[in-house]
Amino acid sequence: MSRKDRVFVALFSGINVGGNRIVKMAELRSFFEDLGFTDVATYVQSGNVVFRAKKGDAASLKSEIEAAFERKWGFHSRIMVRDAGWFERLVQDNPYPEVAGEPTKLHAYALEREPTVEETKPLADKCTGPERFEIKGDVLYLHAPDGLGKSVFVNLIPRTLKVPGTARNWRSVLALLEMAGKAGG
Repeated sequence: MSRKDRVFVALFSGINVGGNRIVKMAELRSFFEDLGFTDVATYVQSGNVVFRAKKGDAASLKSEIEAAFERKWGFHSRIMVRDAGWFERLVQDNPYPEVAGEPTKLHAYALEREPTVEETKPLADKCTGPERFEIKGDVLYLHAPDGLGKSVFVNLIPRTLKVPGTARNWRSVLALLEMAGKAGG
């Protein structure tokens, strides 16, 4: 491994949901390899790709991958690209360590940017159910004790916060961190 190679994770939004915008993971792996990335691995069908890049940062890789993806598949998918260190901090900064053992009830949203206090307040006002959330930088942590399927609040997050993001449950977060660690090793 060259010293310049860095490990990144791409988190896709809105693919393979409800039988729409189908992208096979084998095709997605090939797509990343065709773009010149190495050690490409995918995790579950929702579009999580761990890869190694010789050059570029998260922002430039995001732009490159989004544009190439849209050309290949014919639709736009918002992609969050983060480096392995971001995932390490995400796990270390978990404000709800007591529920980390219930990975389907703890979720992390990778946000496009850190929301302002003004953007966060309306969301806090709408969090009146059993859920609780905390935002740290560009991550929204959500504890949904009844699961996402029964949560009314979860559907309010994108419309209220107005900062684009994509959610992953804690099991996925930990799996992606482990995969990024192996790719970096």
